[in-house]
Amino acid sequence: MKIGKENVKRYSVYRFYDKDGIADEYVITFLKALKNVSSCLQVVVCGRIGHGDLERLEAVSDQVVYQSQQEDMTALFLKTVKNVGSEKLKTYDEVILCEDAFYGPVYPLTGMFGTMADRDVDFWSVLDAGTPSFLVLRKSVFEKAVLSGDRIQDESVCSTLQEYLKKQGFAFGEYISVKAFAGYTDDPFRDFPRYLVEEEKCPIIRKDIFRVDYGDVLAVSSGDSARDVLDYMEGELDYDVTLIWKNLLRTCNMADIKKRMQLNYVLSARFPKKRKNTIKKIALTMHIYYEDQAEMCRAYAENMPEGTDVFITVPTEQKKKNVEQVFQNFPYKTEIRVIGNRGRDVGAFLTAVKDVVFNYDLVCKMHDKKVTQVTPMSLGASWAYKCFENMLKNKTYVENIIATFEEEPLLGMLEPPIPNHGPYYPITGKGEWGENFPLTQEWAQKLGIHVDITEEKEPAASLGAMFWFRPQALKAIFDYDWEYEDYPEEPIDDDATLLHAIERLYPFCSQWEGYYPAWVMADSFARIELDNWEFLNREFVKAEMKKFGDDLSFRELVGEVSKLSPEGIKVGE
Repeated sequence: MKIGKENVKRYSVYRFYDKDGIADEYVITFLKALKNVSSCLQVVVCGRIGHGDLERLEAVSDQVVYQSQQEDMTALFLKTVKNVGSEKLKTYDEVILCEDAFYGPVYPLTGMFGTMADRDVDFWSVLDAGTPSFLVLRKSVFEKAVLSGDRIQDESVCSTLQEYLKKQGFAFGEYISVKAFAGYTDDPFRDFPRYLVEEEKCPIIRKDIFRVDYGDVLAVSSGDSARDVLDYMEGELDYDVTLIWKNLLRTCNMADIKKRMQLNYVLSARFPKKRKNTIKKIALTMHIYYEDQAEMCRAYAENMPEGTDVFITVPTEQKKKNVEQVFQNFPYKTEIRVIGNRGRDVGAFLTAVKDVVFNYDLVCKMHDKKVTQVTPMSLGASWAYKCFENMLKNKTYVENIIATFEEEPLLGMLEPPIPNHGPYYPITGKGEWGENFPLTQEWAQKLGIHVDITEEKEPAASLGAMFWFRPQALKAIFDYDWEYEDYPEEPIDDDATLLHAIERLYPFCSQWEGYYPAWVMADSFARIELDNWEFLNREFVKAEMKKFGDDLSFRELVGEVSKLSPEGIKVGE
């Protein structure tokens, strides 16, 4: 059945669900576009909805109705028939059934509907990949079919509305043919989103491509798909990708976002970027405890740009005298504050310089680092090197960090990658949390940081507690009235203290404030890091393959290793 391209009457139903009852701006944007191609737009709200968000939905639709729980497309259709009436539906040329499973549209929906108007079909979807979340039914479905709810929902007959209609002999069509991807993928939305958008002019992208487990992604690709389509949209299309970022930051775990969006920056230490000069006021905060580290701290601090204000904290008057001597004739305005020996770099940051942090557009937080609980001390020195080189390598590199913040308005923090040498290697497993998850979760609640924090997924934290940041990205932490008495007295435990919890909370706070944290490396250090990770991975895989064979996939190898007891014998043998 063709319907022509002019004066088409469409009844659209959009099902909305959000666990927090929030209708983000991407929803409103999609509904406005859907309303432009619809004669009547109904929004079905599943679960709760905030009062202000309800008003926003009502403002862009003709009717808002409620249902207590999420249901599939079949149930949505049957309720539409019941609520509207089959006779009234016959007065429409098309009925659109969709849900909030997409971002977009990145092109006007009129283009897709215009293309499909020439197709002689009774119903169609954007892409027939599993159960479609955007289904369009034409008048012939209502004129010819006797639609029985019992028949549709009887799994012995069919499992979906689409399958039911096919069994009834109705002609089905797709805006994009799934046959074109045969042999390449069983999920084009997941694996080829840029191709769908750029070449096939698909107006929508599925939300879950930014949420799918990264192991599943690597099982079928190199992991490039989500970031690739987002970069294309940002560079070539009018759609505001900030709408996607804001929804992801509010609803997803930061570890998942970091991996799917590859939140890693490798910046040149030789070739400067062109600055936009939108970031004017810059500060460096630096806590110095070890007197023999002061000269090293000064050398790196000199890489800050002209006009930087420097705030140095020290625990005693005697240490202040030493630091003053080392920082004689320092080229930037410098203030040295004596704060006592409680709270370490955390107290120095959250309490001692709280009064000045929000006077600046961008701040670099640093502290000296000499790990004394591990030997040889080269281990701790290498960690310090990793932090300082990737934060303050040289003047060109620092300018490139600032330029990156200017280019990326939602970038909240830049951190060095986690250590992976010597005894720090287990940090890539349990070590990111150590014994700190319960305390981190407790303090997140106290500070009003309500994002997805789970022990099963690593915190996106540097664990060296040195980073560049926008002050607004850490507002929730700074809003707390931190006193020195809040911090543990020396000597503190090696783990599971408030200081360790806050170290892991920084990136979650950035996420809560609507900014993303990311890793950053100088290009000179990235050469080291790539070889480190390649070597560690290769050696581990060689040992696994020696035990389990060399024909297993990554997922299969992980599964075999997880079955081993600490003694190396498979459980159950």
